[in-house]
Amino acid sequence: MGARVLVPFSGQKLMGVVVRVHEEAPAEGFEIKPVQQVLDDTAILPAELMKLAEWIASYYVAPLGEVLRGMLPLAAEVKRHFFYRIAEAGRKILYEGAAKGSSRRSKLTAEEQNREYAVLNYLEGGEQAKMSALRSATGANKGLLEGMVRKKWLVREAVAEERDARRLEKVAVLSAGSMEKGGGSSEQRPGMGGRLPRLNENQLAVMAELAAVGGRMRVSDLRITLTRVGVPVSTLGTLIKRGLVGLEEVAEEFHLGGVSAQGKKHAHEHALNEAQMEALGTIAAAMDKGGFRPHLLYGITGSGKTTVYFAAMRRALDAGKSALLLVPEIGLTPAMAAQMYAAFEGEVAMLHSQLTPDERAEQWHRIRRGEARIVVGTRSAVFAPMVDLGLIIVDEEHDSSYKQEETPRYHGRDVAVMRAKLNEAVVVLGSATPSLESWANADKGRYARVEIWERVMHRPLPVVELVDMRAEFRETGQEQIFSRKLIEETQLTLDRGEQVILLLNRRGYSTVVMCRSCGEKIECENCAISMTYHKKVSENDAIAQPGQRLECHYCGFRRAVPTVCPKCESEHLYFLGAGSQQGEERLQELFPSARIGRMDRDTVRGRSDMERLLARLHGGEINLLVGTQMIAKGHDIHGVTLVGVVGADFQLGLPDFRAAERVFQLLTQVSGRAGRGDLPGKVLVQTYHPDHYAIQFAATHDYPGFVAKEMNYRRWMHYPPFTVLANVVIQSEKLEEATAWAGTLGRWFQQARLDKVRVLGPAAAPIVRLKRIYRFHFVLKAERRQALGSTLRAMLAYAETQSIARRNLVVDVDAVHLM
Repeated sequence: MGARVLVPFSGQKLMGVVVRVHEEAPAEGFEIKPVQQVLDDTAILPAELMKLAEWIASYYVAPLGEVLRGMLPLAAEVKRHFFYRIAEAGRKILYEGAAKGSSRRSKLTAEEQNREYAVLNYLEGGEQAKMSALRSATGANKGLLEGMVRKKWLVREAVAEERDARRLEKVAVLSAGSMEKGGGSSEQRPGMGGRLPRLNENQLAVMAELAAVGGRMRVSDLRITLTRVGVPVSTLGTLIKRGLVGLEEVAEEFHLGGVSAQGKKHAHEHALNEAQMEALGTIAAAMDKGGFRPHLLYGITGSGKTTVYFAAMRRALDAGKSALLLVPEIGLTPAMAAQMYAAFEGEVAMLHSQLTPDERAEQWHRIRRGEARIVVGTRSAVFAPMVDLGLIIVDEEHDSSYKQEETPRYHGRDVAVMRAKLNEAVVVLGSATPSLESWANADKGRYARVEIWERVMHRPLPVVELVDMRAEFRETGQEQIFSRKLIEETQLTLDRGEQVILLLNRRGYSTVVMCRSCGEKIECENCAISMTYHKKVSENDAIAQPGQRLECHYCGFRRAVPTVCPKCESEHLYFLGAGSQQGEERLQELFPSARIGRMDRDTVRGRSDMERLLARLHGGEINLLVGTQMIAKGHDIHGVTLVGVVGADFQLGLPDFRAAERVFQLLTQVSGRAGRGDLPGKVLVQTYHPDHYAIQFAATHDYPGFVAKEMNYRRWMHYPPFTVLANVVIQSEKLEEATAWAGTLGRWFQQARLDKVRVLGPAAAPIVRLKRIYRFHFVLKAERRQALGSTLRAMLAYAETQSIARRNLVVDVDAVHLM
């Protein structure tokens, strides 16, 4: 069990995972096919991960194969090729054409028809061929070949085969003879026996460079050096041909990356205060006792939870165990990577989606071999094949990024708890704003609650001041992004040589482009959502201009801003709503001498982008940072003394029962970025809802008060954590199909008379069309998980009888988003 194999499936050769070995005969009508290749000598997924996969499949009502695919980040080790071979219908067409000539009516040109015959001729012998071979031999492109497949002239087969995914790099090595004979010298010695052949100046320069570094150098580094000094790179190839330089392939080093400490101590270098010692003592005692022990670590922002994590991980290593640290987003890994390497050096491995497939495979095998006993990563790292796992830590456990939005729709936090249970390990869920589900579990005694109520070095929490934007509009008569108070405080802070962070939680320049004549909003052609305007940096106009970019943040569709309204042809197109790009532009106008940076998905696209931006921020090169919620999580910049929050309360109007909880968490988290150094911090929150309880409790740093009030609402409305919930989405590219299926399932729910499950719907999803797919949904609530699970399975079984394909049904258990 747990080994990968290649098996024939529907005319293809695909990778599978062995889940059971037995000698039982299959059911009647099923044909036994042989395994074509065993890829692993031993199980690559240990027994505990196989049990975890079965639990995920059952709990989240997901196909086991999809779960196992998500567990194995080893796609780099299996390469898929597509082959084409001639079908009987194609052979018949070929023979008819030879006998009678082509009389077919076709939409294809004569040249394309000739290429079709050329393909059939090439494949006539019955052998299969790759697309690249057919393209070279006949000039056929992919579209032509796929058309022949649709006409059943060709059969396309996918074949998977094993691939060496080791990351190797070439090293230039000065030959032993060259070293002995002074290959690094520019002087020729014609009187010596066995002397070097005559070399030109460029060749001597290459030899000298290699000799200066001990005779070995990575080819990539050598090429950079040669380019810098003006030596053609081809010179190296000449020396290799003459046998004076050799090439070796060695394993490529993996670079953790990360942000330097910039003079600050790393987390593991701090002495623990009394509150941290108590928290560590509780966790360490559970580790010493052994067995499954879940903990909820509630610590206010700046209380030093990371230091406790590192101390607990060191305890795990000292006990001969391994430890796993989960973080919600890739953006948190650069800062964590540097801390990890400083504390644990070569025992650290990283797993996240920004790694290349080869890098992921390399890290995965290091972990499996026990070479890396400390693993840090995002959601999918919960499946790392760790040896003797003793501790799992889930940082910012409340974060919605831990929920997978594709099948299998698991929650990383809850899977971490179950994995700890299967491994008899300790799990710590840490947050300054725990999810209500985790807080309720602690209230019920399922989790041990550990609390830290003070910041390190007795630093005060920042003072939070609310700015009523309704009053601001009444007094100024203008709608502005930044209030007068925020502008004033920002200027004072910059004048003192301190840093400012401004949260503007929307990407782009403007959130809506609207016609003032007819009210039409420009929507995405694939989604029922307004497109966001992204402005070119050099433009200053306030009126939409042709050629500027509109983008859908759901499907990625882009288009130019039209010159006139698509509906009424009016020229009066205006921008509404402000995003982080517009915020940056306005700040440049207000504070021309400030060193401004922006952090959002447009400026941070890869792992190196985040590292560079954070390094500039930590080093003081940036003193005013504006961005989306990426800036709110986990960053520890001691120079930041002012945080401004702009427009975060718009989320209160979303049709989601968790809206208030999300706003409270976001405000509390971003407020926690202020005053983490020696100077006290201040937070200004611009809001149109200053009396809302979520904003009031966030302003006073009162998490228990918010929980008490929000829990009452959840109890009255039968929402989690007092019930369990699932969101069932019916989707189809055809509107009439989606509505018909929703009606079919709606009638089934009515007739099923579900006493223990409440069903809301069917109703159009808040975003009714997404990526060209129409969406309707049901929300199911139950007091017991068993009742919910059995209802969902019965619904799926009924849907199958009604010819509703599984791909048209999305079952999201413990749904985090209902949009």
